[in-house]
Amino acid sequence: MTVSAARMRVGFIGLGIMGRPMAGHLVNAGYAVTVHNRSRAAVEALVAGGASDGGSPAGVVRVADVIILMLPDTPDVEQVLFGPQGVTEATRPGQIVVDMSTISPVATRDIAARLAEEGVAMLDAPVSGGQKGAAEATLSIMVGGEQAVFDACFPLFQVMGKNIVRIGEIGAGQVCKACNQVVVAITIQAVAEALTLANKLGVDSAKVRQALLGGFAQSRILDLHGQRMLDGNFQPGFRVNLHHKDLNIALTSGGAAGVPLPATAIVQQLFGALRGRGDGDLDHSALAKLLSALSGLD
Repeated sequence: MTVSAARMRVGFIGLGIMGRPMAGHLVNAGYAVTVHNRSRAAVEALVAGGASDGGSPAGVVRVADVIILMLPDTPDVEQVLFGPQGVTEATRPGQIVVDMSTISPVATRDIAARLAEEGVAMLDAPVSGGQKGAAEATLSIMVGGEQAVFDACFPLFQVMGKNIVRIGEIGAGQVCKACNQVVVAITIQAVAEALTLANKLGVDSAKVRQALLGGFAQSRILDLHGQRMLDGNFQPGFRVNLHHKDLNIALTSGGAAGVPLPATAIVQQLFGALRGRGDGDLDHSALAKLLSALSGLD
């Protein structure tokens, strides 16, 4: 890298419920941040706080050394990078693209190879922690890519997260995120089943949760999402639609590697059922809402 980390100019593309606070932390940390988003409200809010408006992905790239993407899915990343007015219309050798979206590991490796032809390095750095982690800058960041590029971007990661681990070479971060989403999905379903069972059997599910939090079943999901389930609060921190997409990535990756993921497949179908009910924009803890309906508790 020819630019020191302390003086990096940062571009940030994708200002949804995760990206907006992440970009805001970089602005507050004193970085020169140029942003772009399809909807204008998030751009205007960040500009009011000190960011600059890039106007387009290419416009962001023209004034940035590191370009961070936080987008919903693989096609969105490919469009922003390679589509009209996309990132690669304005890249120059020595820049870094950091994709913090959750996308296919296979696509990630292909994208990195295409960027390398332009002299642009890439890290895949998906995150875990949801809207709360993004807002509080406590995200877990799982990174794939070359060690030197990771080292150059580490100060940026420290502004947005707390648990920052380089997993391996390019694509390794996305593999780790797929594993994360498997564990999270199955655990949410387990908590939903436990609390629904208690409720259906006439036992206070709040007290069941309280007891479980003191034993071997304790988990952050039981703590946070268990409370969401008790409150019936399914305002999105991480949407059903996105977790359904993430499990598709995990199942596709597992199929390609010859690894059966039976529990993942079941929860993916349950997320699909929620989407079919029109609940795709609810928080993924809404698995409990579906189970309550199937149990006749609605």
